Order: sequence, then structure tokens, then C-alpha cells
Amino acid sequence: MCSVLMFFMSIQFWWPRCQLSCGISLQEAQKRMKIKKPPHILVIHLKRFKYMEQLGRYKKLSYRVVFPLELKLSNTVEDADIEYSLFAVVVHVGSGPNHGHYVSLVKSHNHWLFFDDENVEMIDESAVQTFFGSSQEYSSNTDHGYILFYESLGSGNRS
Repeated sequence: MCSVLMFFMSIQFWWPRCQLSCGISLQEAQKRMKIKKPPHILVIHLKRFKYMEQLGRYKKLSYRVVFPLELKLSNTVEDADIEYSLFAVVVHVGSGPNHGHYVSLVKSHNHWLFFDDENVEMIDESAVQTFFGSSQEYSSNTDHGYILFYESLGSGNRS
């Protein structure tokens, strides 16, 4: 996941594409995404469902996405690295978007808790990685992290 964020916020040069589509002389252009003001709470939504034209429906994407417990966000306008800590994960359990169940993992007072409706249990921090997704396209594991919540370590850490 970190490499994807770094790629998204890296400088991308557009001049070959512009020359082909615009029909104008070669002129170098670049695009860059920067975060002007880093949020205290950073929410990352992982794309876990995709519309498949040949199937005529949405399909769950079970790709393995390794999300870190600690995240360093660079490329801000201030050029300062902002550090975040994962404190909650919404998990989709099920094989498709039209059926399934949602559970959550929440870090509270330095302990990870697993919430499943009225059931709450303490889990080891290492158990969080079981929700990264599968390394195989077809797997019996259907529990995948879907929405990630990070808190800035800069002020008032809630852990």
C-alpha cells in the first residue's frame, strides 16, 4: 500500500501523451499530487469491488493489500513527513458485494479489539494481518480489510 501511495503522489510527466492526443508540438508537462493540509484522521478506502462487464455484476476483489500499522505520509505541501498509526479497520466478510457481513477491528488503550455485532473480543496485533486479503485469486478466506482509519501521531494519540 505504501508504494501505491508514493506512486500516486509522485511527479508524472505527460509530454508524450499530450503530443499524441493534442497534436501540438512537444511541450513538457508534469502532474503531481500533494496534500495541502494533512488530516488528523486519515481514512483510506480500498477498492474491493469491481463491475465486471462480461458477468453483468460486481465482483469482490480479494487481492492482498498489506496495510501498515504505522504509515509515514510524505509529499505534503509543507514537505514534512506526517506519521500515522492505524487504529481501526472495517472488514468485509463474504464473497460478493450483495451479500456478506461487516466486522471491525479497533485499537483502544494499546489493545486490538474485534467487533462482530454484539460480540467483542481482544485479539493480538499480529491478527490484523489476516485481513490483508489473499495472495490467490480464489481463496476460502473472504475476510478483507475494506476501510482503514489512521490517526496522526503528531498530537493527542488516542491509542
